[in-house]
Amino acid sequence: MLCLGESLNVMSKKIGAAFKARDPKPIQEEALFQKKQGMDYIDINLGPAKKDGPELMPWVIQTVQEVVDDIPLILDTSNIEAIEAGLKVYKATEKAPLINSIMCRVERYEKMIPLAAEYNADFIALMWGPEGLPRDENERAALCVELLYAANEAGIENDRIWVDGIVTPVNIQQQQSVSLLEFQKMLPDIAPGAKSTCGLSNVSNGPPVHLRPILNSTFMVMLERYGMYSVISDPLDEKLTAIAKGKRQDIVDVVHAAMDGNAPDISSLSKELADYVKTVDVILGRTLYSDSWLEL
Repeated sequence: MLCLGESLNVMSKKIGAAFKARDPKPIQEEALFQKKQGMDYIDINLGPAKKDGPELMPWVIQTVQEVVDDIPLILDTSNIEAIEAGLKVYKATEKAPLINSIMCRVERYEKMIPLAAEYNADFIALMWGPEGLPRDENERAALCVELLYAANEAGIENDRIWVDGIVTPVNIQQQQSVSLLEFQKMLPDIAPGAKSTCGLSNVSNGPPVHLRPILNSTFMVMLERYGMYSVISDPLDEKLTAIAKGKRQDIVDVVHAAMDGNAPDISSLSKELADYVKTVDVILGRTLYSDSWLEL
């Protein structure tokens, strides 16, 4: 599974300040760190960037590519002009740059799909429709078909599209986590050849900090079982990256067994693996969410 590094982000105090001051050092240090950690893409997240996005995005891209020119970049902002300005200066990498993201809203995709086509960029197809978050996997599927059809009409094949069904916090929307798993199962049939991704850490947005890593890594394994191609993840989470790169088959096996209802008896497992079994049950709604689920 590919890991898309999420921490070159305006929400970070250090990186946000560097963006504002046009200080290249923290940005380049972060890019080099993500390369060292094995990230497959680096996400440049400017947020809305309403004021200076068209100037900031090209500057950040050039700053990163001065020190890391062999890892593709993700252009992540809701400012369409900033996306285009960044694509104009992007130094070609082996894999195409990735636009994050194009919503399934006509007023957005009619402007942004032509950009992806013109600059030969891949894009993340975000299943956020006119009414916001889809209610279930069937609404996700309908949005997916609409957005991919529009892209195909513009000459963009499915293998350049990364479908994001949207991850939501499990502590307040348990059923949405199950819905995303069901949608991921459907994806090969409704979007053959398309890739997939998600903002993985959203699943743990809200729970205490010490519980976030196991929620993230458990959900990643569950999604990968149904074909998830990549995750936008935290480069600091070395265990999650190791699991994504196939280095913790023991964790993968116990999560799959728990999904099927065939997990070994908790008492026979190490605490580490037992915690993964318990977390599967929370994500699937077999256990009501509480911040103490690992203690039960």
